[in-house]
Amino acid sequence: MATRTDPLRGFRFLVEIDGIAVGGFLRAKGLVREVKYESQREGGVNHYEHKLFTQVTHPAVVLERGLALDQLWNWAYDVSEGRVVRKTISVRLLDERGGKGWTWHVDNAFPVKWSSADLDANSSQVLMESVEFAHHGLRKGS
Repeated sequence: MATRTDPLRGFRFLVEIDGIAVGGFLRAKGLVREVKYESQREGGVNHYEHKLFTQVTHPAVVLERGLALDQLWNWAYDVSEGRVVRKTISVRLLDERGGKGWTWHVDNAFPVKWSSADLDANSSQVLMESVEFAHHGLRKGS
Protein backbone atom coordinates (compact mmCIF):
# COMPACT_ATOMS: atom_id res chain seq x y z
CA MET A 1 0.00 0.00 0.00
CA ALA A 2 1.36 3.43 -0.92
CA THR A 3 2.17 5.88 1.86
CA ARG A 4 -0.14 8.87 1.88
CA THR A 5 1.47 12.30 2.27
CA ASP A 6 -0.87 14.69 4.04
CA PRO A 7 -0.38 18.46 3.83
CA LEU A 8 1.59 19.98 6.68
CA ARG A 9 -0.52 22.08 9.00
CA GLY A 10 0.74 25.26 10.63
CA PHE A 11 -0.35 24.51 14.21
CA ARG A 12 2.18 21.80 15.06
CA PHE A 13 5.68 23.20 15.43
CA LEU A 14 8.63 23.34 17.79
CA VAL A 15 11.03 26.22 18.41
CA GLU A 16 14.64 25.44 19.31
CA ILE A 17 17.58 27.73 19.96
CA ASP A 18 20.95 26.14 19.26
CA GLY A 19 19.19 22.78 19.24
CA ILE A 20 17.50 23.17 22.63
CA ALA A 21 13.79 23.78 23.18
CA VAL A 22 13.63 26.94 25.31
CA GLY A 23 9.92 27.64 25.40
CA GLY A 24 6.56 26.99 23.85
CA PHE A 25 4.96 29.49 21.51
CA LEU A 26 1.59 29.60 19.80
CA ARG A 27 2.78 31.69 16.86
CA ALA A 28 5.99 32.20 14.89
CA LYS A 29 5.92 35.19 12.50
CA GLY A 30 8.43 36.69 10.12
CA LEU A 31 9.77 33.60 8.38
CA VAL A 32 10.28 35.77 5.31
CA ARG A 33 12.98 36.34 2.71
CA GLU A 34 12.42 39.19 0.27
CA VAL A 35 14.48 40.02 -2.79
CA LYS A 36 14.63 43.76 -3.43
CA TYR A 37 14.97 45.04 -6.98
CA GLU A 38 15.08 48.23 -9.02
CA SER A 39 13.27 48.95 -12.26
CA GLN A 40 15.45 50.23 -15.09
CA ARG A 41 14.02 51.65 -18.29
CA GLU A 42 15.87 51.30 -21.54
CA GLY A 43 15.54 53.92 -24.24
CA GLY A 44 13.35 52.77 -27.12
CA VAL A 45 11.98 49.76 -25.19
CA ASN A 46 8.43 50.62 -24.16
CA HIS A 47 6.86 47.21 -23.53
CA TYR A 48 8.79 46.26 -20.35
CA GLU A 49 11.25 47.47 -17.71
CA HIS A 50 14.40 45.65 -16.68
CA LYS A 51 14.18 44.34 -13.12
CA LEU A 52 17.61 44.39 -11.44
CA PHE A 53 18.47 42.58 -8.21
CA THR A 54 19.70 44.86 -5.41
CA GLN A 55 19.64 42.98 -2.08
CA VAL A 56 17.92 40.39 0.08
CA THR A 57 16.18 41.44 3.29
CA HIS A 58 14.91 39.46 6.25
CA PRO A 59 12.46 41.09 8.65
CA ALA A 60 12.57 40.27 12.34
CA VAL A 61 11.29 36.88 13.47
CA VAL A 62 8.68 37.13 16.23
CA LEU A 63 7.71 34.33 18.60
CA GLU A 64 4.36 35.17 20.16
CA ARG A 65 2.00 33.96 22.81
CA GLY A 66 4.39 31.69 24.52
CA LEU A 67 6.09 31.00 27.77
CA ALA A 68 9.87 31.01 27.72
CA LEU A 69 12.32 29.27 29.99
CA ASP A 70 15.01 31.13 31.92
CA GLN A 71 17.67 30.52 29.23
CA LEU A 72 15.78 32.71 26.76
CA TRP A 73 15.16 35.45 29.32
CA ASN A 74 18.85 35.44 30.33
CA TRP A 75 19.97 35.62 26.70
CA ALA A 76 17.67 38.60 26.04
CA TYR A 77 18.91 40.30 29.22
CA ASP A 78 22.57 39.77 28.28
CA VAL A 79 21.94 41.34 24.85
CA SER A 80 20.27 44.34 26.50
CA GLU A 81 23.44 44.75 28.60
CA GLY A 82 25.60 44.79 25.45
CA ARG A 83 26.74 41.15 25.57
CA VAL A 84 25.42 40.12 22.16
CA VAL A 85 25.69 36.42 21.41
CA ARG A 86 24.21 35.27 18.11
CA LYS A 87 22.48 31.90 17.94
CA THR A 88 20.56 29.77 15.46
CA ILE A 89 16.80 29.50 15.94
CA SER A 90 15.08 26.50 14.36
CA VAL A 91 11.35 26.39 13.74
CA ARG A 92 10.38 22.77 13.08
CA LEU A 93 7.02 22.07 11.46
CA LEU A 94 5.66 18.66 12.46
CA ASP A 95 3.39 16.31 10.55
CA GLU A 96 0.21 14.71 11.96
CA ARG A 97 2.21 11.91 13.60
CA GLY A 98 4.68 14.29 15.26
CA GLY A 99 7.43 13.54 12.74
CA LYS A 100 9.58 16.22 11.18
CA GLY A 101 8.21 18.17 8.25
CA TRP A 102 9.89 21.36 7.15
CA THR A 103 12.48 23.17 9.25
CA TRP A 104 13.50 26.80 8.92
CA HIS A 105 16.81 27.92 10.44
CA VAL A 106 17.14 31.57 11.40
CA ASP A 107 20.89 32.25 11.39
CA ASN A 108 22.91 34.56 13.65
CA ALA A 109 19.85 35.71 15.58
CA PHE A 110 19.72 37.75 18.77
CA PRO A 111 16.73 39.05 20.74
CA VAL A 112 15.89 42.73 20.20
CA LYS A 113 12.50 43.02 21.92
CA TRP A 114 10.80 41.26 24.82
CA SER A 115 7.23 41.93 25.91
CA SER A 116 4.59 40.32 28.08
CA ALA A 117 0.85 40.64 28.38
CA ASP A 118 -0.58 43.27 30.71
CA LEU A 119 -0.87 42.27 34.34
CA ASP A 120 -4.56 42.55 35.19
CA ALA A 121 -6.05 41.25 38.45
CA ASN A 122 -9.51 41.16 36.83
CA SER A 123 -8.36 38.79 34.08
CA SER A 124 -7.82 35.06 34.29
CA GLN A 125 -5.71 34.77 31.13
CA VAL A 126 -2.33 33.08 31.19
CA LEU A 127 0.59 35.50 30.97
CA MET A 128 1.99 35.24 27.46
CA GLU A 129 5.30 36.57 26.20
CA SER A 130 6.54 37.79 22.83
CA VAL A 131 10.17 37.84 21.72
CA GLU A 132 11.49 39.49 18.55
CA PHE A 133 14.80 38.53 16.92
CA ALA A 134 17.04 40.31 14.42
CA HIS A 135 19.02 37.90 12.25
CA HIS A 136 21.20 37.43 9.17
CA GLY A 137 19.06 35.11 7.14
CA LEU A 138 16.63 32.28 6.74
CA ARG A 139 17.31 28.87 5.25
CA LYS A 140 15.46 25.60 4.94
CA GLY A 141 16.96 22.72 6.84
CA SER A 142 16.30 19.09 7.50
